[in-house]
Amino acid sequence: MSIRKIVVNLIPGPLIRVFASPYVAGDSLEKALAAADRLHARGLDITLDVLGEAETTEAKVRSAVEVYYRALAALGDRPFCTLSIKPGHFGYYVSPDFCKANIEGFVAACQAAGRGLTIDMEDTDLTDWTLELYRELKPRYPILGTVLQARLYRTEKDVDSLAGLGAQIRNCIGIYNVPATLAMTRKRDMKENLLKMTRKLVAGGHYVAVATHDIEYIRKARAILEELGVPKSRCEFQMLLGVPRDAIQKELVDAGYTVRVYLPFAEDWRDSIAYLRRRMIESPSMVFLVLKNIFKRNG
Repeated sequence: MSIRKIVVNLIPGPLIRVFASPYVAGDSLEKALAAADRLHARGLDITLDVLGEAETTEAKVRSAVEVYYRALAALGDRPFCTLSIKPGHFGYYVSPDFCKANIEGFVAACQAAGRGLTIDMEDTDLTDWTLELYRELKPRYPILGTVLQARLYRTEKDVDSLAGLGAQIRNCIGIYNVPATLAMTRKRDMKENLLKMTRKLVAGGHYVAVATHDIEYIRKARAILEELGVPKSRCEFQMLLGVPRDAIQKELVDAGYTVRVYLPFAEDWRDSIAYLRRRMIESPSMVFLVLKNIFKRNG
């Protein structure tokens, strides 16, 4: 276990909730929608995510899915909002068939509403299943997207497996702990592969959403998109709620690009704390900011 992971796991949950809460939109759908509207006033688009994953009981899964249906109905005339779901949250660890039925039902509802939907990518035990489901559903539900993680050695072949789909792909590094046999270990290598996958996705006729907070690589990805003549209607940039990137977001929006903020919320703060711990383990800068706030408050 890394030192960072040990430190993060030692921070009490209530402190994480208080000092890392800018990364979560709140503890209700209403608060999430209010946050979405505030961000859109700055020219930003949104993908709304209900926090929670790896649910192991049907009751908890059904409760989570019900929140998503409420969110879909509540989005109303917000064309700037899409939704993101996780297979683990929709019941994969109860039963893959149960999960598939839940996902397809919700995908169909989003298609009927004209609402974009992304199936998020979780840990590597779900990669094959998620991509197989995506390849099955995408031809029938054009609003559907998914995620590829540039840290994985397999990702180039995964792009090949989407040939002809006209997929919508969030192209990110990924935050899940992955064995070195399956994934790159140096951040620089992951980021370079993000650029390589951007080129490959564009060449394959896919819609690409470049998801990174590294300003250097945002600009490099933009240069690639402009070099290849990709229409702004065929690409976008994505970032997480709470990560301070106002200047580069404005730069991209002013240039005509869609910038979408991943906006998570949870009706149970335990789900938020689990999400925040994982983000802190992945991001040294987030750990620093949270610990700085804790010591400042208690100093």
